[in-house]
Amino acid sequence: MSTKDEFFAHIEKGYTTKGDYITMGAAMLNGETVTNAHVKVPLKTLNRHGLIAGATGTGKTKTLQVISENLSEKGIPVLLMDLKGDLSGIAQPSPGHPKIDERHEKIGLPFEPKSFPVEILSLSEQDGVKLRATVSEFGPVLLSRILDLSDTQSGIVSVVFKYCDDNKLPLLDLKDFKKVLQYATGEGKKEFTESYGRISTSSTGTILRKIIELEQQGAELFFGEKSFDVDDLTRIDSEGRGYINIIRLTDIQDKPKLFSTFMLSLLAEIYDSFPEQGDSDRPELILFIDEAHLIFKEASKALLDQIESIVKLIRSKGIGLYFVTQNPTDVPNAVLAQLGLKVQHALRAFTARDRKAIKLTAENYPESDYYDTKEVLTSLGIGEALIAALDEKGRPTPLAATMLRAPMSRMDVLTDGELKSVISSSKLVKKYNEVVDRESAYEILNEKIEKAEALAEKEQAKSAARKTSSRRTSSRRSTRQNPVIKVLTSATFIRGVLGVLKKVIR
Repeated sequence: MSTKDEFFAHIEKGYTTKGDYITMGAAMLNGETVTNAHVKVPLKTLNRHGLIAGATGTGKTKTLQVISENLSEKGIPVLLMDLKGDLSGIAQPSPGHPKIDERHEKIGLPFEPKSFPVEILSLSEQDGVKLRATVSEFGPVLLSRILDLSDTQSGIVSVVFKYCDDNKLPLLDLKDFKKVLQYATGEGKKEFTESYGRISTSSTGTILRKIIELEQQGAELFFGEKSFDVDDLTRIDSEGRGYINIIRLTDIQDKPKLFSTFMLSLLAEIYDSFPEQGDSDRPELILFIDEAHLIFKEASKALLDQIESIVKLIRSKGIGLYFVTQNPTDVPNAVLAQLGLKVQHALRAFTARDRKAIKLTAENYPESDYYDTKEVLTSLGIGEALIAALDEKGRPTPLAATMLRAPMSRMDVLTDGELKSVISSSKLVKKYNEVVDRESAYEILNEKIEKAEALAEKEQAKSAARKTSSRRTSSRRSTRQNPVIKVLTSATFIRGVLGVLKKVIR
């Protein structure tokens, strides 16, 4: 048996599955594609999370597109973070190209252009379904971690939430939360002290500054109503295909705090909302987090701990998380260790640091009799990648340098007209894009303060009136009741005095 035949048998055995799967492409040996040596990923293991990494321009986004399309065809909904703005083309079929036909002929797969059901979501003022969440939904623990607060400051946040619960004050947006903080050390200081203990003005000042920092990155657009229901991410179209939900994030690349806040709240909401699924045959939802380094770059230790916990626990809910970044070292080791599928595009060795990163990356992959991993990592072409997955029993599959299949949808952005058409036909836009500003903590406390001030003014006016009246009454009463003054001013006394004076003069 030739080396090529041995390799084919090696790949076929390692990637044989009993259940359903998606096909990534065909394995390569010595730089040549081995036709029909298909690299398959079982649906059963897709909730074990994954990584798509590689240098700029090596095809990471197209790999993300391929996986999303194939999941959608299997009836599995997908959520994509589109930071570069080049994923909306999934809503239109590929125009095709001779090079695509040539690629698929080598792989041994037919190519069929297709469009997929797409929902455009937005965190900012861009068009699309508005994603919002209330402050109450975050809760004191998550909000404290996002704001990177100390234990003392976190305690104050917990007290604020308790006060709002006790007094039925809805915490919907950031102005509600700021108002309660200001009230706690201002007009409501006595009320808070009696019920919850004294609150330090320096601590509330620090918390307010942290909130303002978050607001400066556009968070006021995210906090509020109507809250997005994560169940709407799991919709299936009339043909049984899962919706591909694309969040447009092109205008928040320079706002990592907002991005990590949104991601953490979304993951926490999904974890809280979805039922335990255990070890099922297919995932309920797959999330792709593009430019994943933005989450970890600005995250505090407390926030990183929260992310790591969710990554470990959320797979039991049937949720798969896939991080897309340039280098695996962008992802913390504790998270990297949880990732079952690794798709590694080419890395470039321009500096000593790059060479060190390549060496570390190679050590994260299984050893292979057919590849020098470090050498392959630097020689892969565009649309080629090293793949290591998990089989249906959770065991690592053979390492395979893979010629990846091409996307069935357009590898480009939608035109403005096409984008408007997708958004205007959306049922979710009608559901979520109406701004709701019902009475909440801000309005209730303002009304309470105004009533208290009006009452205080009335009491002050009454008190002043009583004092004035008392002085006048007291003055009149003292004149009438003084007997000495009464005698001295009487006519009899005056005539007597004048009579005595006349006698003295004589």
